[in-house]
Amino acid sequence: MRTFRNPILAGFHPDPSICRVGADYYLVTSSFEWFPGLPIHHSRDLVNWRPLGHVLDRPEQLPLDGVRPSGGLFAPTIRHAGGTFYVVCTLVDGTGPSGNFVVTATDPAGPWSEPHWLGEPESFDPSLLFDEEGRAWFHATRPVDAAGHTEIWLREFDPATLDLTGPEHVLWNGALNGAVWTEAPHLYRVGDLYHLLVAEGGTELNHAVTVARSRDVTGPYEGNPRNPLLTHRHLGAGHPIVATGHADLVATGAGEWWAVLLGVRPSGGYLGNLGRETFLAEVVWEDDWPVMAPGVGRVEPVGAAPNLPEHRWPAEAACDHFDDLELGPQWNQLRTPRERFWDLTARPGHLRLRLRPETVTERACPSLIARRQSHAHFAAHTAVDFAPWGSNECAGLVLLQNDGFQIRCAVTLRDGRRVLRLIRRAAGADETQAEEVLPDGRVRLAVEAHDQSYAFRYATPASAWRPLGGPVDGSVLSTEIAGGFVGAYLGMYASSTGRPSTNVADFDWFEYRGLD
Repeated sequence: MRTFRNPILAGFHPDPSICRVGADYYLVTSSFEWFPGLPIHHSRDLVNWRPLGHVLDRPEQLPLDGVRPSGGLFAPTIRHAGGTFYVVCTLVDGTGPSGNFVVTATDPAGPWSEPHWLGEPESFDPSLLFDEEGRAWFHATRPVDAAGHTEIWLREFDPATLDLTGPEHVLWNGALNGAVWTEAPHLYRVGDLYHLLVAEGGTELNHAVTVARSRDVTGPYEGNPRNPLLTHRHLGAGHPIVATGHADLVATGAGEWWAVLLGVRPSGGYLGNLGRETFLAEVVWEDDWPVMAPGVGRVEPVGAAPNLPEHRWPAEAACDHFDDLELGPQWNQLRTPRERFWDLTARPGHLRLRLRPETVTERACPSLIARRQSHAHFAAHTAVDFAPWGSNECAGLVLLQNDGFQIRCAVTLRDGRRVLRLIRRAAGADETQAEEVLPDGRVRLAVEAHDQSYAFRYATPASAWRPLGGPVDGSVLSTEIAGGFVGAYLGMYASSTGRPSTNVADFDWFEYRGLD
């Protein structure tokens, strides 16, 4: 029996949605305040995935300017009908249009259209059902009160105009009496029945998947007497996988059913720094109801693989030497970059960052190129050529969850001398952990993490690797401490801290290796 290992997408990849077109599977996840928005992945066996790019990769598509941490893009759904791919999503706290929108493409790798706004600013977690009878249905979540009680509503969707039409129908408000955060709805037509899959309990330890069904898409819906369909709430916070929920279903060409869903792997006594990841679970049908993770009742770290031909993709390089003309799909910017502050051609084989007044401690778009932390145990290395012109200028390595919680290891100037400073930031307050005087020339930087212990090192042309202070408490990158819906990022940044500058920092390479 061939097995696979969960999660299928490691690191911050929450709210997965999936569709199948022939032998190909496409999956999108939330991205919140990070740009480009809505990463899209491709698989042929549901286990091995490759990045295709992002649904929203042009600044004019995505106004994230000033968006709060964990604002931005919430819970996309991807569907395919009539040769067209559709993604519906919600933009929260945007500076321009907000609410639900739809984009389309004939190729999931893009280009995708400009957003067509559907309004409904109080609504979120949208989805689409393309019925066998040629009709399409939009459904989403909206609040009922301030206590977290929500309801699922539905209207018809016109694929020609991309508008909502016809009367509105309220479908469901949860399986549990007084359920909170009934959200993430997805409708499926299976035989003569419509099945409504939702999440309940909030996207933390009480998270769950529940299901209801009806003979008419507009209801009434009856809940499964076996609800919840899946939850880990009864397994406790010490289980290897917690907070499972927000699922989407897909049928293979061989007739098997599978679910993609989010979950969290605790690490070092916390929910961990990786954020919510994408997991895979088997689904079977009994008495016209779905049964998730049959015979086990929970998502396991290792499971039996789908009955599909194994299809591996070439492994991604651990080290990016910045030899290409564009950044790879693993790299993100924080909020929408209205100007291109990075350059891959000015010094070939280097990533050049232009120093700008914006900093990583502001709700702005700083000169930052970052990637997800995807392992509880990892090592990252980089090399930077940077000569600061003043004590306001800095460049180096940063690990961050948001503007108030981060760890920075940067070259700067103090009393006319170049120094390397290590700073831990918690609740918006900086605390210097270590500082070392540097000679002129290139500096190599490294961080090695094991659960919540982050150890930093550096090397100069005339020295071997040296520790920079002692291990830093990385719990500031965890959900419990930093809050929000995202996971930790790490990468390269440069700033002139509130002042204009024409200085630059050149990074020769960046290497990331998981050590799990």
